Amino acid sequence: MALIRPEAAATLRRWRELLAGGAALALGLWWAVFSGPGVLRWMGIATLLIGAALVVAGVQRARFRAGNGEGPGVVQVVEGRIAYFGPLEGGVADLESLEVLSLDTGARPAHWRLQQPGQQDLAIPVNAQGAEALFDAFASLPGIRTEYMLRRMRSRDAGVSVIWRAPHVQDRRARLH
Repeated sequence: MALIRPEAAATLRRWRELLAGGAALALGLWWAVFSGPGVLRWMGIATLLIGAALVVAGVQRARFRAGNGEGPGVVQVVEGRIAYFGPLEGGVADLESLEVLSLDTGARPAHWRLQQPGQQDLAIPVNAQGAEALFDAFASLPGIRTEYMLRRMRSRDAGVSVIWRAPHVQDRRARLH
């Protein structure tokens, strides 16, 4: 018998970083305000800063999580390599060789499209099991705008949106026009 309803547990899991950041903020505030002058006050200020960073990161991660991992396939991210094992197709993409990252909201469910030179595009459903690990992988791409990515995920517009291009691909496109 579960103590917490499954829906409530799923909501708590989705917002777990935000909750941890809120707890760190509360502890840091307590130490900073109610402790006397000294080391504990400075630890409280540091804890406040860490808590604020956790809150910001927690909100972004919760917005990125598109489902509870019940979509088709499984995603693994290991040392800069994204692997997708789907029921009908799959593949591997290295972050270093990635040229274009796009989001296809016209597909059901929505899919990430990873383009690499000389390989077929890798399509990963946003709600695949383990897809939340893609946030950290995508955040490591140079020059990616995470807020734009999160807005496109919540957009109702159906179609393909380019989220990120490698710098050398942007240079090549600029010279063609």
